[in-house]
Amino acid sequence: MMPLTSFIQKQKKALMDRLQGPEWPQADALPPLRPIRRRALDPHPAAGPDMLRIACPDPTAEDALRDQHLEVAQRLVRQENWETLSERVREADKTRAMTPGSMPVAELMAYGARADVTLAAEHALLAGRPDKGAPLLAGIESLEHVLADHPDDYIVSAIVAQAHMDIGWAWRGTGWDAEVPEGNREAFAAHFDRAAEILKPHNARDSDSPLLAATHCALLGGLDDHERKVADRYETLINLNPQNPRAMRAMGNHLLPRWYGSYAELELEARRTAAKVQDAWGAGGYTWVQFDAISCDDEACANLDLGFFIEGMRDILTRRSDSYTVNLLAAYCATGIGQSFSGNKEADHNRAEIAKCARWIVREHMTELHPMIWAHAARGFDNNLRVKSPARFAAAGRDEAMKIITNLFSHEIADGQRIVFTDAGAEAIAS
Repeated sequence: MMPLTSFIQKQKKALMDRLQGPEWPQADALPPLRPIRRRALDPHPAAGPDMLRIACPDPTAEDALRDQHLEVAQRLVRQENWETLSERVREADKTRAMTPGSMPVAELMAYGARADVTLAAEHALLAGRPDKGAPLLAGIESLEHVLADHPDDYIVSAIVAQAHMDIGWAWRGTGWDAEVPEGNREAFAAHFDRAAEILKPHNARDSDSPLLAATHCALLGGLDDHERKVADRYETLINLNPQNPRAMRAMGNHLLPRWYGSYAELELEARRTAAKVQDAWGAGGYTWVQFDAISCDDEACANLDLGFFIEGMRDILTRRSDSYTVNLLAAYCATGIGQSFSGNKEADHNRAEIAKCARWIVREHMTELHPMIWAHAARGFDNNLRVKSPARFAAAGRDEAMKIITNLFSHEIADGQRIVFTDAGAEAIAS
């Protein structure tokens, strides 16, 4: 492991060189800040036209629980109580604790633990010219000191490595390599190299740690081609926690040719994953692996086994009936993929058939509306989307969802019936 003082000195020199040069990147060339908060809407039920009523909780139960885990970790770090933080994250990691929407608690707490550092660095970069580099280096330097005090704690190692990768991506942005200034690429590489060094002593299988496995998967963005073994890395993570759909979604995206794989690999791994996680998801493993890949790639969508994919969605909702998952799949079908036609005949046919699934998902499973999910779905679930006004963003998602849901019940409404969503689902009531 590179000595702490050497690493910090190297980073400071590189940053000072950048500050003295004429090509400091403009704020609009950098990635957006990822807000830790999601609260946006008024707490009253969403009431569209009088003919359609559906609860719109603010915050949703899922968001409130996620915020709670983030805030607990953030508070412990601010109190410099790393021992307690490590114990709580380790316990969540070992027990595979997840929110009802299948978000691993250990990953939430790991983000909360590094949030102050990574968000400060992103703010400094977004400002266009950090004050002598201090905002970028002070936070990560403090985390490096924590790591030096806990060299054998894989929880601390994972958190510090993730912080380095977050800052690396903040430097690089999400554009093509040719669009990224050389100095930014160098900073990206330096942070990923450091993250790799931190993780080298820790094996996810030996530690029985999905958090470590997920952190090793995140390293893929900074590895040379010959070092990338995408399916192997994700297979470890999926085997350690098959209940986590995020791992399957991320693997499918990374198996696209634009990243590290091929269409043949994508289809093969989707089927292999479905077989491995059948007890947990039925055919849903195939759907989760293909979920993000087909929404952004025509060829992947054209090659899709449509029947298998739709069967997987039904199996997912049989096993996960929480409102978060229902809204995720409904929004995905209705807006995420259902409105992304491209002119590729086979792909557009599959998209149209998937879009039709929104009807039975809403009618058979929906009990409440989560506007933020619909707003993100309408923008392709872009994790780097800059949201200037969460309230307006969520309101746009609510408006879009209400239009779509109203249209799904157009026949009943035309007959003069009111549609009311209850805890048991949608009910048509004579006016």
